[in-house]
Amino acid sequence: MFEIVGLDHIQLAMPAGQEPAARAFYSGVLGLVEETKPVNLASRGGVWFRGGGLRLHLGVDPNFTAARKAHPAILVRGLAELMATCKAAGFPPVTGEPLEGFNRVYVSDPFGNRIELLEHN
Repeated sequence: MFEIVGLDHIQLAMPAGQEPAARAFYSGVLGLVEETKPVNLASRGGVWFRGGGLRLHLGVDPNFTAARKAHPAILVRGLAELMATCKAAGFPPVTGEPLEGFNRVYVSDPFGNRIELLEHN
C-alpha cells in the first residue's frame, strides 16, 4: 500500500536567459531565498527558491508559454504589505473571486505566469 506524504516542490517554466528577472521577482519582491541547484542540473538554466514550507523551481522551456490559468497558491502573512511591494515593483495585484476564509490576489511573474497570494482572514 502506498501513501502520498506531501508536496516536495512546484515547478514553473521560464524563458531561457531570464534568471536575473526570476531572482528579482521571486527573491526581491516575494522574499523567497534562492537554493543552489545540483551541479548536474545547473547547466539546464533556471533557478530554485524556497520560503517557509514552499519550494518553487523555475525551469527553462525553449518553447515557453506562460501559465495564465494553472498556478501555485502561496500562503502568506502580511498580504496587504506584500501587495504594496508587488505594486511598487511593477507587478500590480489583481483581485479574484472571493474565497471563504481567505483574502487573496493574483500577480503575474516577469514571464506572465500566474501566482496566487493568499492569507487566512
